[in-house]
Amino acid sequence: MIKVVKIFKKIGGALLFFILGIISFTFFLFIYYAKDLPRPELFSEREITQSTKIYDRTGEILLYEIYSEEKRTYVPLEKIPEHLKKAVIAAEDSNFYNHFGVDFKGITRAILEDLKIGKPLYGGSTIPQQLIRSTFLTPEKTIARKTKEVILAIELDLKYSKDQILEWYLNQVPFGENAYGVEAASKNYFGKSVSEISLGEAAILAALIKAPYKLSPYDEKGKEELFKRKNYILERMEKLGFISKKELEKAKEEKIFLKEKKSEFFAPYFILWIKKLLKEKYGNEFLMRKGLKVYTSLDVEFQKIAQEVVKQGIERNKNFLAYNSCLVAIDPRNGEVLAMTVGTGNYYEDPFPENCTPGKDCKFDPKVNVCFSLRQPGSAFKPFIYAEAFKKGYDDKFLVLDEFTNFGLWGNKEYTPKNYDGKFRGLVSLREALAQSLNIPSIKVLYLVGRDKKLEKLEINNFKGKESIFLKGLEKSLKLVRELGITTLNKPLSFYGPSIVLGGGEVSLFELTLAYGAFANGGFKVKANPIIKIEDSEGNIIYRAKKSQIRVIEKKVVDLITDILSDNKARIPMFGEKSYLYFKNYKVAAKTGTTQNFKDGWTLGYVPSLVVGVWVGNNDGSSMLKQPGVIVAGPIWHNFLEKVLPKIKPNSF
Repeated sequence: MIKVVKIFKKIGGALLFFILGIISFTFFLFIYYAKDLPRPELFSEREITQSTKIYDRTGEILLYEIYSEEKRTYVPLEKIPEHLKKAVIAAEDSNFYNHFGVDFKGITRAILEDLKIGKPLYGGSTIPQQLIRSTFLTPEKTIARKTKEVILAIELDLKYSKDQILEWYLNQVPFGENAYGVEAASKNYFGKSVSEISLGEAAILAALIKAPYKLSPYDEKGKEELFKRKNYILERMEKLGFISKKELEKAKEEKIFLKEKKSEFFAPYFILWIKKLLKEKYGNEFLMRKGLKVYTSLDVEFQKIAQEVVKQGIERNKNFLAYNSCLVAIDPRNGEVLAMTVGTGNYYEDPFPENCTPGKDCKFDPKVNVCFSLRQPGSAFKPFIYAEAFKKGYDDKFLVLDEFTNFGLWGNKEYTPKNYDGKFRGLVSLREALAQSLNIPSIKVLYLVGRDKKLEKLEINNFKGKESIFLKGLEKSLKLVRELGITTLNKPLSFYGPSIVLGGGEVSLFELTLAYGAFANGGFKVKANPIIKIEDSEGNIIYRAKKSQIRVIEKKVVDLITDILSDNKARIPMFGEKSYLYFKNYKVAAKTGTTQNFKDGWTLGYVPSLVVGVWVGNNDGSSMLKQPGVIVAGPIWHNFLEKVLPKIKPNSF
């Protein structure tokens, strides 16, 4: 009996020694790994990466996000539904509110499972452990990493409240598709804010945490497994007393509508322009991390109409060998860009034919925003020349002679242009000349601008030796268009010559449309304002568009230009009674343009609250069939205005 007692004493002593050894070794491990670990206080000090969001003008429609690897919007815990919090706790850490950062029962259970299968697969990690691992540590499965994770999780739990830890976790955890945090995940998969999701949808998000890519709803097998795990989580919630049996059954039967996954995005040409402007102002790294909210001027309804009519117009214009178009719509009172679209509106389209090099010999290159490409505007440039003449004191009744005319030597060659239809009309008024877009009388207007003294009428048809007067007129006219915001006409005056009247220089549709806005706005120029305001991640306004107006042209001058451009009777001889420039119930000012060799077709026009420009042509500069701007660009311009005018109810001029 004494021997048995001695044996037990020896065993007990050895066991006690073994236990003390384990404790000492564990303590040593904790001390060894803890000395170089980051402090949990870093959680409250660290920057949480948030993507920059670009919205429409209402701030209700998210158009695009700028992010690096993490698409995230931080939301406080009180804005996250209770059923989502409970779903995540049921799925990831049912003892969350009772343990001290580490659940040793869970770890033991995971170790036993790992021993069964012979590899470290089950982690048994609590929510604090997962948060620590995703913030400070690597995902490798080693004793060293696990030890560090446990130490920091305990420290984190001691330092912060459970609710604070849960808030950080729900805003950090990945859900696949580059969505990090519950708000980004809810927007990504359901198209709505996390505060609006149902119990079934909450269970879907909770299910994704385990393996977001393996359980992807956009993969057939993954979706099947995802919905199985959703039901398992709902059952766990009922077992834990988080939901009732009735709620369980209802959530299981709930129809889940997942947002369609799209590779393309809405209004790509406008959005990529906005993105470029933002990068120039803030830098790409700042945009990917700081969670800005950018409220643009885009009107989604107008944009949809623009994309529809341009796409239809391109299909029609293929008959004229014209394969591209762009449309810009601007509010002339404040410079807000309401719509901008190019081609079919699909930036990801791959229309390149065989032997086509993108950017060189392609008739339509979807990666180029031709709204900013330089093109000759044709007769769409004429109103600026007439505006200078009216500033000088001429009126719409002044007569000029429309006949064969020699405008002198330009580039060692006599310049003798023709009207579009090849006809001459004799004496015509400036109203008739501008309304019907007559070339010869319009070039003579440039001569009137360059003269020192005002004439009573202009009947001469030979201007040899008077080239200097044209250059003076050209100088005054270019000064005006530059004041109106056209920045590209910077070559020497002699380079352009009198052909500038017929659009001999190169401009972009965007700048030309904005310049036309001054006619709509009573002679006041405004700068483009595609961004209304920008907020930081805390909701503070860090940028707001300044709405400044500068008078460039006298009101009586723009009133006369507008009256001529909206005079349907005056343009009938050239365009017909019911052309694409005519609207039965609205007075709309309009001007067309066609360039040499029919490379470009234009239609621009306006009402007091809207100016719209349309260009048609080919990216590679190749010619269309012999059709004027009113035929190729006019229908697109008309169809857009026909749909939007009833919505804006424009005031009369």
